[in-house]
Amino acid sequence: MNKALLQKTAIIGVGLMGGSLGMALRNRSVAGEVVGFFRDPEKIEKAIELGAVDRGTLHLTEAVENADLVVVAIPVGLSPALVQEILPLLKPGCIITDLGSTKGEITENIEKILPPDIKFVGGHPMTGSEESGVEAANPYLLENAIYVLTATEKTDTAALQVVKLMVEEIGAQCMIMDPREHDLLVASVSHLPHITAALLVNTLPDTGADLKKALFLAAGGFRDTTRIAMSSPDMWRDICLSNREMILKLLEIFKNKIQELEQLLGQRDGESLMKEFQKARETRLNIPRRVKGLLPGIYDLVVLVADVPGVIGKMATLFGNKGINIKEIEILKSREEEGGSIRFSFSTLEERDRAFTVLEEEGFKAVAR
Repeated sequence: MNKALLQKTAIIGVGLMGGSLGMALRNRSVAGEVVGFFRDPEKIEKAIELGAVDRGTLHLTEAVENADLVVVAIPVGLSPALVQEILPLLKPGCIITDLGSTKGEITENIEKILPPDIKFVGGHPMTGSEESGVEAANPYLLENAIYVLTATEKTDTAALQVVKLMVEEIGAQCMIMDPREHDLLVASVSHLPHITAALLVNTLPDTGADLKKALFLAAGGFRDTTRIAMSSPDMWRDICLSNREMILKLLEIFKNKIQELEQLLGQRDGESLMKEFQKARETRLNIPRRVKGLLPGIYDLVVLVADVPGVIGKMATLFGNKGINIKEIEILKSREEEGGSIRFSFSTLEERDRAFTVLEEEGFKAVAR
């Protein structure tokens, strides 16, 4: 049997991302042992049951001693202090990496306190979910996802290569870039969209419209557009503060775009409006379809069904037999004695496409969205 790349990996913060990484490391035999550090003793048994860790501990020393790799999977605002706390506990040659959504500030702070015999490689798996906690962890969350590693002139090349191999062995796609470049990119494609989603939701009560009616109508595109606003408020507070410089830069650009749109509307310039929407459409069509992105995926199938008892259960059973996980089910239209349409949501494009094939083979009429 091949020797594992990492004999012992410690994960500090076994939630959605830390738990998913632990599952991937164990399932693919990348780590000989995965040990999790927990604040809550009740979480240890659950994490072991789910396969996120081999064992868990409430003691930081026990978690990180003799570890080849320590994964810091806690909020970005807490990471530098945690790293400073564990440095005296680590063996020489240990590599520290993190899963934080911002990289510039944390890399700068950690590199200031890092002793010569301990290495740091910043990391950010570009995938996620609006759910949280180890209960939401998924061994396939990182598969085919872009996994950014950050490097500076102080980054140890051998340590960078070890973490790169780990990323590749769990099935993710590695990209290496400067921490500041990373922060600008994620501010553009993740942080600004999240802020926009939150502001869209918070605008509803101020419109003067009936909020209950508005929320009822929001069951369509508005719901999907603003789904990411359901993510952890604590996490997003820390992300915004940590990447404050880049987010402010992007907000200024976004404000200018809103002002340009206001001018076009004020001038009734339909031709220019159409060009703006066409430009957006063309850019959106260039997003790769087969690569996981940073924002949680929303992949829907709408199925037209007859008014037959048990039809939803039949479709759900078909999916279950094929190992396809349904994220959401919604009855869009229901007409007595005629049937209606059902929306199934899936976390990945692959699952949505497999579900489409299963239904097609069984004679169901489905439309992918």
